[in-house]
Amino acid sequence: MRPLLLLPLLVSSALAFAEPAPLRFSAVDSWAMPVAQIEGNELTGGILFDIIQGLSQRLGRPLEVDVLPRTRVQLALEHGDIDVRCYVSPNWMGDLGVNYLWSEPILVQRDLLVSAPDNALPVDPQRLPAQSIGTVLGYAYPSLQQRFDNGTLQRDDARNQGLVLQKLGAGRYDYAVSSELALKWFNRGMPASERLAVVAVLEEEPVACLVRNAPEIPANEIVRALARMRTSGEIERIVSRYR
Repeated sequence: MRPLLLLPLLVSSALAFAEPAPLRFSAVDSWAMPVAQIEGNELTGGILFDIIQGLSQRLGRPLEVDVLPRTRVQLALEHGDIDVRCYVSPNWMGDLGVNYLWSEPILVQRDLLVSAPDNALPVDPQRLPAQSIGTVLGYAYPSLQQRFDNGTLQRDDARNQGLVLQKLGAGRYDYAVSSELALKWFNRGMPASERLAVVAVLEEEPVACLVRNAPEIPANEIVRALARMRTSGEIERIVSRYR
């Protein structure tokens, strides 16, 4: 009978050494380099890929990444289909209650109005003549919203930031909105005479990670690990690789 008595001990030991459940992250299908490289509906590189990988290593937890349309990400978080959403600001979300925890800011989203090099004079966005502006589908631009609403500026949406800048470079419009990170990435390796130029700063917003605060999720541990990554300089070192 003694071997039978050992069975519960063996089962409990196996459970104790079982691999922890993966942390499930979201990625937005409209992200572009250097923030994220998405190929075949998978996150394969970029700043956020490296941050997520570093976080996984610090926590000793495997990870999964679901690439979703922007409009479905928050719903997936609310339904418990993902655990962590990064590159988002509390100012974009409103009051989410006690079911979520915010990390410290990990990056800064700086939106710029940019032009082709032959049109690189500073401008006041509120005084631009009526025209189309290159924008990313589903993205909000608060400083331009009134002009979009009254029709004096019109959005020309593309699926991601890289396509917006390509269309600007091809002369599809005179101005486009771009994040600073995306603009620097686009201009890398280009002759100075061909680089897209900043003509105005529109918004600047710190962005962080939003963590689902549920019993099965080590939410506080995730938030603390991200803080350590920032204060140790790990996140800055990741970003510097893409400059």
